[in-house]
Amino acid sequence: MTLTPEEIERGYDNRAAVPEHARFLAECAQRSKEARDRFRPALDLRYGPNAGEVLDLFVPAGPTRGTLVFIHGGYWRTLSKAEYSYVAGPMLAQGIACAVIDYDLAPKVSVGIIVEECRRALLWVAREGRKHGANPDDVVVAGHSAGGHLAAMMAATDWSSAGLARSPLVGALSLSGVHDLTPLVGFSYNVDIRLDLAQATALSPAFLPPRANVPLCIACGAAETSEFRRQSQLMWDAWPQHRRPVEGPLFIADRHHFDVVLEHADPESALSRATLALF
Repeated sequence: MTLTPEEIERGYDNRAAVPEHARFLAECAQRSKEARDRFRPALDLRYGPNAGEVLDLFVPAGPTRGTLVFIHGGYWRTLSKAEYSYVAGPMLAQGIACAVIDYDLAPKVSVGIIVEECRRALLWVAREGRKHGANPDDVVVAGHSAGGHLAAMMAATDWSSAGLARSPLVGALSLSGVHDLTPLVGFSYNVDIRLDLAQATALSPAFLPPRANVPLCIACGAAETSEFRRQSQLMWDAWPQHRRPVEGPLFIADRHHFDVVLEHADPESALSRATLALF
């Protein structure tokens, strides 16, 4: 599918598509501050050698029956874990620990390096998480936007090559993810992301096999751009044996790119239920 430069900008510039985006980003930040004040997570635990390789770990008061690893979005170039602490609340209520991770940002590092950093975060949970109160036996990785791409890439990882006897994952969730990176080569943000066509193809989970052999839940706001809705359908079509929901991607009514992720704060939302169902 060939898009014109204008179609690429219209399809992928979410801030232009949602002019009031700053209000939703501010709400994410405020909810996250409240979550940190309430739950008192362990902050900035180091999972790898690079500057950005730190995570915040939220642990439930009682027994821990699983761990959600959440990866933030921002086109691999902006935002941080500090805006997404609120994701932990509904998980903690169900006895699930939550690791909200940071990673180095483009253009300081490439998307390929960011993928490797996220892999190190999951390896840290598998190898070190238990001593900090996480449960490494049942791990779900989730992410929004660029984080959705990174979560899908974790499901496309051969974990045996990283020295693990089995995949650390029992499931993955991509919310508003970009699964075919090739259109981004022509996107204005590529001045920071710095993808060429070969790199974009190699880093597109829709073109890779599902090596972790776990269910992948695909979700997206029904009011997102046509390209983000297409990207969700593309990923759901690409991995037929791993589809969640099985009837098609979870298109969440009346939600755009910046408020759909706030569905993670509602324990009764379809998104929270779908996430919990992966455990």
